[in-house]
Amino acid sequence: MGAGREVSVSLDGVRDKNLMQLKKLNTVLFPVRYSEKYYADAIASGEFTKLAYYSDICVGAIACRLEKKEGGGMRIYIMTLGVLAPYRGIGIGSKLLNHVLEMCSKQNMCEIYLHVQTNNEDAIKFYKKFGFEITDTIQNYYINIQPSDCYVVSKSFAQSEANK
Repeated sequence: MGAGREVSVSLDGVRDKNLMQLKKLNTVLFPVRYSEKYYADAIASGEFTKLAYYSDICVGAIACRLEKKEGGGMRIYIMTLGVLAPYRGIGIGSKLLNHVLEMCSKQNMCEIYLHVQTNNEDAIKFYKKFGFEITDTIQNYYINIQPSDCYVVSKSFAQSEANK
């Protein structure tokens, strides 16, 4: 792929008829098996969960969960964001994340957050590029993978406008 070429990537919502594509991607991308509740939350989030297609091949996905915040307001939890290795570095993950960030603005979400393994420097760098900050560290968050610690990486919407 030459530099400067527009990448042909389309996004599609996750529904019952294409849910298997998300399940297959997760099997390849993550060292975790996800429960049926994960998939129910992903579908329930509507526009916040998307599959990414590169030339009609499903190569990535973002799956989110809607959460009510204490004291009102809604926030988004990114359960997973992943792109198959051969398709990384060409903007697919950025397109998925930008879509969700735009949806957060349109729907007046107050915050978006996720957990990242402490040694996943690529992911941490990726999210920081989009204005996310490490806001907490949780010891022994992961049960079956090492290191077991994670960072909470988040981005607030209401405060970010007021502070600028």
